[in-house]
Amino acid sequence: MKTSLIFSFLPVLWVACGSSSSTEQARISLAHGYDNSAGESVPCYIISTPKATFYLEKKGGGLSSMLDIDGVDWLGFHNEEGSGWKGEYRGFPNSIHRQDGNYFHALNAGTESSSSIIEIETVDHIRIVFTSGNGNWQGQWDFYVDRCDFTMTKVSDGYKYWVLYEGVPGGAIDETDFWFSSGDKNIHMINEKQLGDLPSPEWIAFGDKNSPRMIYLLNHKDDEHPDNYFNRPYMTVFGFGRSDKGKFLETPKTFSIGFIESIRYEEVEDSINGVLP
Repeated sequence: MKTSLIFSFLPVLWVACGSSSSTEQARISLAHGYDNSAGESVPCYIISTPKATFYLEKKGGGLSSMLDIDGVDWLGFHNEEGSGWKGEYRGFPNSIHRQDGNYFHALNAGTESSSSIIEIETVDHIRIVFTSGNGNWQGQWDFYVDRCDFTMTKVSDGYKYWVLYEGVPGGAIDETDFWFSSGDKNIHMINEKQLGDLPSPEWIAFGDKNSPRMIYLLNHKDDEHPDNYFNRPYMTVFGFGRSDKGKFLETPKTFSIGFIESIRYEEVEDSINGVLP
């Protein structure tokens, strides 16, 4: 019955993707400010694109907020200590956790600081590179008109990492949220798990019945590592290279996160396939 519920609203919420001419005119911009919604004025790089506004936390090196064109935040980080799944655990990519440090997470009580440098700033490409405080990890952020790419460009010797989406589809978790992936064409309710390695190209997308769009995560290079999803009471927990608390990624890799203005499987799949070379 839950699957039927999702199908019943698909025709109502679908929005067609923009034309190629509008994409060609699209531009992005970089500003410096604060993510006040994250708590106590978190200093951020603010990257505005035609599809999203990204708040990239300057000290932690992770995304604290990711707003769609309606101003809805699909990450929902808040740095209040003890808030757990309700705020302080959320963000992207949350990659380095008790593995030669705690880096590339919006700054909460457990996150260690990183330094950053802006390498590219044009109307269609912004690149910001973060180096962990211990110098052993490096993460590269590339923002384009249609998405954000995160690349772990330097991995600490002898350690592994994961790449997580810990967030709130449509602004909050509820029982009518859903997901689908490269694993099959079925619509899965938010409380259904994804266990094991996703087939190539590895991707998953999350939606909300009240939103005409989905947020997607894409691994640019297929591997054989587990890509597990389970939900907590207040947020998603999806990880490339994660099984329980085990980390499996050990080489430089690129991952994309972005919005797609559709909730139809074929539309989402075609858009994600278009990201890859």
